[in-house]
Amino acid sequence: MKAIIVGGGIMGLATAWGFARRGHEVELFEQGPLPNPLASSMDEHRLIRHPYGTHVGYARMIDDAYAAWDLLWAELGQTLYEPSGTLALSGNGADWAERSAAALASIGRPMTELSMSELPRRFPLLDTKGLERAFWIDTGGVLLAQDIVAALARHLGAQANVTLHGDTPVRAVDLEHGRIVTKAGATHEGDVVVVAAGAWAPRLLPALGTRVVPSRQVVIYFDLPEDQRAAWARGPMIIEKTGDVGLYLVPPVRGRGMKVGDHEFSRIGDPAATREAQESEMRALLDRCGSLLRGFDRWQVRHLKVCFYSVTDDERFVVEKQGAKGWAMSPCSGHGFKFGALMGLELARTIDEGRDSTAHARWAAGLVGDGPT
Repeated sequence: MKAIIVGGGIMGLATAWGFARRGHEVELFEQGPLPNPLASSMDEHRLIRHPYGTHVGYARMIDDAYAAWDLLWAELGQTLYEPSGTLALSGNGADWAERSAAALASIGRPMTELSMSELPRRFPLLDTKGLERAFWIDTGGVLLAQDIVAALARHLGAQANVTLHGDTPVRAVDLEHGRIVTKAGATHEGDVVVVAAGAWAPRLLPALGTRVVPSRQVVIYFDLPEDQRAAWARGPMIIEKTGDVGLYLVPPVRGRGMKVGDHEFSRIGDPAATREAQESEMRALLDRCGSLLRGFDRWQVRHLKVCFYSVTDDERFVVEKQGAKGWAMSPCSGHGFKFGALMGLELARTIDEGRDSTAHARWAAGLVGDGPT
C-alpha cells in the first residue's frame, strides 16, 4: 500500500518507519525542515519510566516501548538512550508516588520505598523538605530526543520506498478518500493518511480540537556548579509531586543539559507564535527547586525553552480511525515521546494486518489492563 503521513515529529517518523519496514511506500509531509526545531519532539531529551500513577495500561506498555526502541537502535546502529533509574517523591498530602508504587506492585514491577533518613544518604544532593515518601526503581532513563528524531529522519531518507517532503505544509486532508492538498496546491493520494501533526493537528482536523488542545510549556536548563556536575550526570531522573507543583528533573547525561520542568498544563498558546519565556513564569518551580535541591542557589539558569504539547483532559492518547482511509494520531499529553517507536510500529501493523481499529484506540489510550475509567 501507499501511506501518507502528515507530521515529521517522532510519531509521524516512527509511523513512517513502521510502514517502510513492512515494505510499503511512504510519503511524509512536514511543514518545516526535517527535523523541525518547533516540533514537540525537538528537545535535548525525554524520559521513559515505569511509574505511571494509576494508569496501569501505560505502565504495562513500557516494556513493549523498550523493545521497540531496541529494534530502532539496531536499525540505526546506535543507542540514543541512557539509563538513570527513577526516583518518585511525594509530600504535602499528594500521593502520586504511592499510587505508582501500588500499581507497579500489582503487575510485578515493585518499587523500593526509601525512608526519609535514607534518602539524603543515598542521594546527598537532595533535601527532604516537604517530602513524606520516596520510592525507587532501577528502570527508567533518558531518551536523547532530538538526536533520535534526526537519526530516524536520516534513516528513512535513505530508504528507497520513503519520500520525505520537508518545508511542505499541508492545508487540507480528506481522510475519507485518502487525499491531502499541500499549501502550494499539489494533491497527493494514498491508501491511508495518518495525521500526526502534534499541536497543529486540530487545524487540519477541527473535530479533534474539541478533545486535543495545544498547551504551551516552559522548561529550564541550568548550568551546574563544578562540584556537582559529575554527581548529577550519574544521578536519577526525579518525579516529585508535593501538591503545589509537579516537578520533573532530567539528569545531564552524555553532556546534555540539566533540565527541570513541571507537569502543569497551560492549555493555552499558539504553536506558531513567537516562543519567548521569562523566569518569572517559573517562580513556583524555582522556589520548589530551592527547597528540594541542595546548593541550588549556585545553579545558573542557562536558558528557558518553550515547547508545545497537545493534551487531552484525561492525558490519554488519541489514535483513532477517522474516515474510510484515515487515522488521527495524537499520542502526546506531555508523556508521549517514550512510546513513539512503539506507537509507530503498532499503528502500521494494525493498518497493514487489518486489526480492529477500536481495539487499537483502546490500547493506545492505555485502557488495556487499566480497568474501568
